Amino acid sequence: MRTVKAVGLLSGGLDSTLATALLLEQGVEIQGLNFSTGFCLTDHRRAMRRETDPRRIRNEALRCGADLRVPVDIVDICNSEYLGILTKPKYGYGSAANPCVDCRSFMFRRAREYMESEGGDFVYTGEVLGQRPMSQHMKQLRIIERESGLAGLLLRPLSARLLDPTIPEVEGWVDRTLLGRISGRSRKGQIELAERFGLGDFPQPAGGCCYLTDKSFAARFRDFLKFQPGEYVPRYDDFLLLKVGRHFRLPTGTKVIVGRDAAENRFLIRFYDGHWVFQVRGFEGPTVLSPEPLEEDDAGLVAGIAGRYSSGRAEALLEVAFGRAGHLDRLARVSPLAEAMVKTWQI
Repeated sequence: MRTVKAVGLLSGGLDSTLATALLLEQGVEIQGLNFSTGFCLTDHRRAMRRETDPRRIRNEALRCGADLRVPVDIVDICNSEYLGILTKPKYGYGSAANPCVDCRSFMFRRAREYMESEGGDFVYTGEVLGQRPMSQHMKQLRIIERESGLAGLLLRPLSARLLDPTIPEVEGWVDRTLLGRISGRSRKGQIELAERFGLGDFPQPAGGCCYLTDKSFAARFRDFLKFQPGEYVPRYDDFLLLKVGRHFRLPTGTKVIVGRDAAENRFLIRFYDGHWVFQVRGFEGPTVLSPEPLEEDDAGLVAGIAGRYSSGRAEALLEVAFGRAGHLDRLARVSPLAEAMVKTWQI
């Protein structure tokens, strides 16, 4: 008899690691699959570290694959189709800007295509019944199966005995009695399983790692979409900028992004093209971006915001260099704006 092969959505977190361990225990051949969306908090924090920091190169999915000795493919799915789903989700958003049902359906559809191309028998995930309010209740789990075309072929090993039997269980490819019956938000069952398998090197469970579930990010996300023209085509760089800095919307509608530390200033430098750039002279201060076009009156306000967040905020007047695309060929002499005024514009 040939070996049963499964494609697993492997994040490297505790749940997907345990789901993989349960299937490996039964002799299932595993091919790990990790989708890079660009909205993972863990990946973003890793990318923001200095190049000399060894933690910068640690990818949790690859680390998990190495620990469990299974191959892992990382697939970038942040394309126009995916961004279109995020901005116009069929099943709506959760409490923030998280279109979890649409997002998961898209991922599992891609996983099904990958499974078929790799000669896999089924797809599995580390999902736990009732753990996530937007996508892991029974109704949503069934919708995602249907929308992805994986009905009967999507196994959730950690909660399998609480769900309807899948084809892998009915056909005897896996033994249902050896799978889990974990549900809810408690991690007690997962911790016990981790101890049984001798697993200790994994990110501590902390409620997910998606920027789209972050309330601050969601406010910026909604504000950004509100000010886009009707024919706007989603671009990844637009949403990438929402992840860093302080964000402001001036009364005229002009957007301003202010770096909060050296790492964010370095990050913002990558986006000089298409933006006006402001930097305070003679004092430590942030990199400040404002998208083109920029009204002349707004330039003075943006310069005042830059002054407010510089080390020269107590000065009566500051010199702020600014210009397009990183060419700081203009100069404004402004007073740093009062914090109370600036805060009224913060998103």
